Amino acid sequence: MRFRHILPSLPYCGMVAGLIVLSLALAPAPLRAQDAATTLAARIQARYDTVHDFQADFEQSYVGGALRRRTTERGTMQVKKPGRMRWEYTRPERKLFVSDGRKTYVYVPADKQVMIADVPSDDRASTPILFLAGKGDLVRDFTVSEATVANAPANTAALTLTPRRPEAEYSTITLVVDRTSLEIRMFVAADAQGGTSTFTFTNLRENVHPPDKSFTFTIPKGVDVVTQD
Repeated sequence: MRFRHILPSLPYCGMVAGLIVLSLALAPAPLRAQDAATTLAARIQARYDTVHDFQADFEQSYVGGALRRRTTERGTMQVKKPGRMRWEYTRPERKLFVSDGRKTYVYVPADKQVMIADVPSDDRASTPILFLAGKGDLVRDFTVSEATVANAPANTAALTLTPRRPEAEYSTITLVVDRTSLEIRMFVAADAQGGTSTFTFTNLRENVHPPDKSFTFTIPKGVDVVTQD
């Protein structure tokens, strides 16, 4: 189903920022590339441990298949700890992904179908974006390395994250963050079939306290319900 490329299975503490700054100040020589990548991942984790909610506009481009065809979709997203998310696709097709922290709901109105699955019970995130929702840890759960991303915004840094345990939905994810604020600007997910989903975020806002009702889902009448194990 195409909707699986929304969030390669979405999913959600970090090191203390002061210790990171101190370690950098005491370093007698430039950090090796791996050390620098791990330090940046820890800084990102530490920053988002202080973020209670996060919302933005997004554009998702997917390139895959033998012909490398490209699709582009747009919408809005909201994340609120603990474990709640709402990804609402508005163009070109309406789609909705909602997590209330216990269940996830995928609804495509044109298909008249809702897919329901349990949120993983442990604190490991199957995608790095869920560390925003308070699950997972970038340093613990991933091997990190510095990266370069084409068309990344100016004044950004990129990290490629490879899961320490195999994931069915993706092989690597690359995070692009602002060098100064560490806000997430992009993430790029590569799947095992050679496809790539690129999410670009704009109009980011943090700690705006969206209402809890944004993360509840009521199953519409007349739709098929598919429950996934």
